Amino acid sequence: MNCNLIREQLVDVAGGATPQAEVQNHLDSCVTCAQALNEMRQTMALLDEWQAPEPSPYFDVRLQARLREEKQKSAATWLNWLRKPALGVLAALLIAAGVGLFEYDQPSRDSGPKGPVVISRGTPVGDVEFLDKNSDLLQNFDALDALDGTVDNSSETN
Repeated sequence: MNCNLIREQLVDVAGGATPQAEVQNHLDSCVTCAQALNEMRQTMALLDEWQAPEPSPYFDVRLQARLREEKQKSAATWLNWLRKPALGVLAALLIAAGVGLFEYDQPSRDSGPKGPVVISRGTPVGDVEFLDKNSDLLQNFDALDALDGTVDNSSETN
């Protein structure tokens, strides 16, 4: 018989069960398995002699206190679980409110200045605005200037 199959049954034999004929034959022929059985029997004999120590008189009191602490921890973790989504929603609302206030505080791009804005001529801003508003007219003046040049040249040659 195989040693691995015998070792599965050694615990029962060491506990006091009578071994089967095949197991007994193997134990008689195999020194390693017989030694393992002997060691198991010695270990079980030591365990039979061992006495469990008596718990201290305050064991129950400390156990109850520890159980209360664990219950409070589980309640606290539930609150932490609830707190995290609430803080996330609050942060999103604060960001949305901040963006809304920032946009509300900025003047809108579509609305122009209210009322007439007087820009004095001769300043760089006034000149640029004058050129921008009157660009079509000024381009036509350039065309007239070009015509005037050809007329002047023809009249000078005559």
